[in-house]
Amino acid sequence: MKKSTILWITRTAVLIALLVVFQWGLGALSGNNQFVVGSAVNLVLIVAATISGLYSGITVAVLSPFLAFVLGIGPKIVGVVPFIALGNLVLVLIWYFIAKNASATVSGYIRMAVALVVGAAVKCAVLYLSIVKIAIPYLLNLKQPQIDTFTQMFGITQFFTAAIGGALALVVVPLLKSAIKTNK
Repeated sequence: MKKSTILWITRTAVLIALLVVFQWGLGALSGNNQFVVGSAVNLVLIVAATISGLYSGITVAVLSPFLAFVLGIGPKIVGVVPFIALGNLVLVLIWYFIAKNASATVSGYIRMAVALVVGAAVKCAVLYLSIVKIAIPYLLNLKQPQIDTFTQMFGITQFFTAAIGGALALVVVPLLKSAIKTNK
């Protein structure tokens, strides 16, 4: 097996493990506070896309909600899981294509800031439209309290958790890129 393949597998596995630890550990510590857990998850998704590459980001984005469901640390209704994966995927794609080569320069930070705003807005819109406007009325048989909960969870809150994760990425990504470059 090539060294690059081993490195990709290792980084992707570490990021998935970190994501699960954040979901489980921060969920337990914060009382499953969506702002804490969701922001950490979005940070890991962004790091996966910008540090490990597109395929690592896609893998982490798609697998994470399914793992969260299986491990009992995500939404308890399997019908929303593919839509969460889609929202994660959109965030990863936006960050990858806008900020993948961004460095710790003014133009690099501007690109990451654009990725932050666009990624947060589009992820929020995708989750709201797919879950609240499509899945809930047409695919899921939910009672009103569940509908209210999911509407809140997958509304504007998603913009803020993606934006907070992106803001953290503005600090973390350049540091990680520098550390990786130094260790080569």
